[in-house]
Amino acid sequence: MSLRVAQSPHSVAVTADRLVAALGERGITMFARIDHAGAARAAGLELPDEELVIFGDPRAGTLLMQLDPQIGYELPLRLLIWDAAGGTLVGYRPPTELAERYAVGEQAELLSRMTALLEGLVGESTAS
Repeated sequence: MSLRVAQSPHSVAVTADRLVAALGERGITMFARIDHAGAARAAGLELPDEELVIFGDPRAGTLLMQLDPQIGYELPLRLLIWDAAGGTLVGYRPPTELAERYAVGEQAELLSRMTALLEGLVGESTAS
């Protein structure tokens, strides 16, 4: 499974802030916002700006985990935002690809809606 990647005209922090705001507007729970670069600096190491935002809705994820508990490894949803040579990129794995690895094919419509959600969030967080 490879990442789908989009460019953002904003910094990593601003893109992540915009993502968090878009989640709030939709009433989606943000479980964590991990500052990988901040953790690296705290350990005395260098890393360009990079944040991971983890979010979801148990009403969706639970349906998938009831079919195949192993999919819980992939959930909740997440977006990675990172600095790439001075530009900002946003990446995610489309949930529709999870049907290839887990016994959740009967929830293809839910996986499609989850993928559309990620696409929408990326669009909002990267809009000019």
